[in-house]
Amino acid sequence: MLVSYLLLFALVMFACTAFHRLSSRLGIPALLAFMFLGMLFGSDGLLKIPFDDYGFADQISTVALLFIMFYGGFGTNWRAARPVAAPALVLSSLGTVLTALLTGLFCHLALGMELLEGLLCGAVLGSTDAASVFSILRARKLALKENTDSLLEVESGSNDPFAYMLTAVLLTAMESGITPGSVAGLLARQLLFGLAFGFGIGWLACKLLHRVPLGNNGFDTLFVVAVALLSYAAPAALGGNGFLSVYITGILLGNSEIRNKAVLVPFFDGVTSMMQMVLFFLLGLLSFPSQMPAVVGSAAAIAVFLTLVARPAAVFLLLAPFRGSLGQRVLVSFAGLRGAASIVFAVMTVISPVSTDHDLFHIVFLIVLFSIALQGSLLPLAARRLEMIDAGGDVLKTFTDYVDEAPVQFIQFTVPAAHPWCGRAVRELTLPPGTILISLQRGEKQLVPNGGTRLEQGDRLILAALEPEGLPGVSLTEKVVGTDDLASGARLADLPRRPGALIVLVQRGEEYLIPNGDTVLHPGDLLVINNTD
Repeated sequence: MLVSYLLLFALVMFACTAFHRLSSRLGIPALLAFMFLGMLFGSDGLLKIPFDDYGFADQISTVALLFIMFYGGFGTNWRAARPVAAPALVLSSLGTVLTALLTGLFCHLALGMELLEGLLCGAVLGSTDAASVFSILRARKLALKENTDSLLEVESGSNDPFAYMLTAVLLTAMESGITPGSVAGLLARQLLFGLAFGFGIGWLACKLLHRVPLGNNGFDTLFVVAVALLSYAAPAALGGNGFLSVYITGILLGNSEIRNKAVLVPFFDGVTSMMQMVLFFLLGLLSFPSQMPAVVGSAAAIAVFLTLVARPAAVFLLLAPFRGSLGQRVLVSFAGLRGAASIVFAVMTVISPVSTDHDLFHIVFLIVLFSIALQGSLLPLAARRLEMIDAGGDVLKTFTDYVDEAPVQFIQFTVPAAHPWCGRAVRELTLPPGTILISLQRGEKQLVPNGGTRLEQGDRLILAALEPEGLPGVSLTEKVVGTDDLASGARLADLPRRPGALIVLVQRGEEYLIPNGDTVLHPGDLLVINNTD
């Protein structure tokens, strides 16, 4: 039996990989391909795999969603997002509530749902989907004007917790009734525990990763996986919002100078990609296409109202005080993609004791298909028509992933006995032009050398020159020089030294500089920093 499951899992992974390549060639969002693949394998598909265990699907979906949200926070470049943080957070909170309210009232008044059931449908659909937005922006490399890409990243990454809270409150109200006081208590518990654990675990994890060597890259990765799991499970066990907590923890870790971030990024990139495959495939497998014709009319009506009325109304109302352009507001309205998070919350309604008169799961499933297929496919065209594409920008700079294209090459050299460099200070060495000594390992100690450091036999040196290549003992992070970071004409030598850190590369526009103490820094310079502590 185990071998059969492993063979099936391998087949699904191969199929998802093949569909991903095919979808990119056809211009179809890959996540949509995974959902169709799940439907193809499912009870009404060609392979007819029987699967209707909503409880199991809810557990797997929760694990997948927590990793997606963690990496969504981890990859968010807070420096790039800070100028649009206020409107993004307003949209993710009040925008989610307003969108859910308008959609719920439409379901009640136009489709005849009971009021609480209609509001529940609105709450499930209230948030935009981080995985869908991240996937399209990264895959199409859509850099948008007015920091709109960062706005969408922060909004879509942070509004799932609010949709989850609304869903939980309405399910509780429909199951056993609820009073204004109990609503306030539930929301307060969700927010307070979510915020407290998110910031607390994130802060503590950053301190530990910065100060305590864990032995090798593998244990650093294992530690961060444990942090992600803990940041969700701890508040959830106390009735708090685990999704909010894990997202905040991801932001803190992703925007901190921690060890081996260049190793963590590809690992979590791979894990998140696999989680997205599993999540969308599983939700497709859980669906029954034979039941969809009965609800397709309701789903289409809700999708049209949500896309053309509810989402634009919330965006235009809430973004009005921030004075963004008309093009930005239209694009943000159109980019409100629904995705796996909405279906996961719909699964919650199925496994809860609450009974509903309508098939909310398949209604939401069809709305998500509509959103990803049409809105997702047309998002690049809409951005071009609204003249919101920043041709000179790079959307990957809105993420904290280290950009490997920076042309730095590392050379390792061990000082042998009787070498002319033995006993000499670093300032006395004659290095090739454009080369800098960035790291010195002496026994088990890792040192950041300065001009007065004297070399000894057996010292392992790492020198940097142009062209990139990562080596053990080198942990690189990036920092953009802001106008408030330095005085006019400040040299590198004038900056306060931070133990364990050395600036090894300066990118100024299209120019790359290997710095020394006399290098004058300018606002906007991108610094590549080696951290050993």
